[in-house]
Amino acid sequence: MTASDPINPQLQGMGVSPTFALNQKCAELQKQGKAVYNLGLGESPFPIPKEVVRSLAQNAAQNRYLPVKGLQALREAVADFHRKKDLLSVQADDVVIGPGTKELLFLLQLAFDGKIILSSPYWVSYESQARILGNKFQVLHTSFTDQWLISPESLAEACKTTARSKSRSLLILNYPGNPSGTTYTEGQLREIAAVARKHNLIILSDEIYGQIHHQGKHISVARFYPEGTIVCSGLSKWCAAGGWRLGTFVFPPQLSALRNAMATVASETFSSVSSPIQHAAITAFKGGEDLETYLKHVRRIFSALGSESAKKLSATGCQVHIPQGGFYHFIDFSPFAKKLEKRGIRTSTELCEKLLQDTGVAILPGAVFGRAKEELTARLAYVDFDGGKALEESYKIPLSKELPSGFTKKFCTKVVVAVDLIVEWLRK
Repeated sequence: MTASDPINPQLQGMGVSPTFALNQKCAELQKQGKAVYNLGLGESPFPIPKEVVRSLAQNAAQNRYLPVKGLQALREAVADFHRKKDLLSVQADDVVIGPGTKELLFLLQLAFDGKIILSSPYWVSYESQARILGNKFQVLHTSFTDQWLISPESLAEACKTTARSKSRSLLILNYPGNPSGTTYTEGQLREIAAVARKHNLIILSDEIYGQIHHQGKHISVARFYPEGTIVCSGLSKWCAAGGWRLGTFVFPPQLSALRNAMATVASETFSSVSSPIQHAAITAFKGGEDLETYLKHVRRIFSALGSESAKKLSATGCQVHIPQGGFYHFIDFSPFAKKLEKRGIRTSTELCEKLLQDTGVAILPGAVFGRAKEELTARLAYVDFDGGKALEESYKIPLSKELPSGFTKKFCTKVVVAVDLIVEWLRK
């Protein structure tokens, strides 16, 4: 960038989101005929539930602009979804529909006036959005021994640094976590809620992976701090509809001014989410027995694959937790630091580049998730398999039973092979 380039200086030094950059690199390598195991992009491998797809086809002719905050019937369905799933007292007027949660997060950071508090490791776009908008942010660093989760004590300490400020701070809390795969207990959420209430903190609770908690036991922090929590969800993960671009925010009435400010910006930017998508989303959020069965099979497959791969990686000496939700491992390779240094690997970026070069396995460096570049961590998304076939085979096995030995090797083959390649690479 030169002085004559008509570009916002906030964007200086920034490139395409690392997840999409790695996805493109994998595509290029595959075009060259190379074997690639793409464990970089966090995209559900499963098909969208058939009843939701049918609903989209039936509403393809819907061509009208819809209200900025979203289709009323959809907002009612989303509110009912959170009343049933999360035991929250919310109404349709509390809901805002957007073109994906990423856009809603960006508009929230644009509308919000105050400091952003992030918990590292964090999803790549949280910090990038703050930088684009010129927002002040503070990072709470966690560790493997913390299960990559913040403590109420560290949050309270962070709040002290802004105690003299007249503006409120916004904590972005994401669980089950991307990139960690770990989540909070009810007790931990109650303690975080107590700290947030004491310091008048706003929480953006990013629960996009909530419905794929592997045991189906996700708990929303909004149950314990309803007056100050915005709940974020959408169709991309639990409904496997990332490309549909539909996200939801649920605000407490106490934050209606912030909700309305977001709607103002939305009216001048995306106007409204695609009409056919919104009509189809009603079917998804209304749920039903078929959708609940679908979710149970998805959870069972992710749980088996996540647990098996974590155990393999741990057996080598890597530090990795068995995931509790979502479809990620956040791997700490630091026990191999001396051996890796002998191979010229001193940073997480060098580690991932060398791994891709040597094995064809693509994972993302911890540096893009808010970790120090010298920390040898990386995120692995265990999603590169034929989800349609795996789901079809899972339906043949009663949910009362565990998946049989060998299921993941047969139906989640690329992920199993990729993990084996990492293990072999580390043992050389």
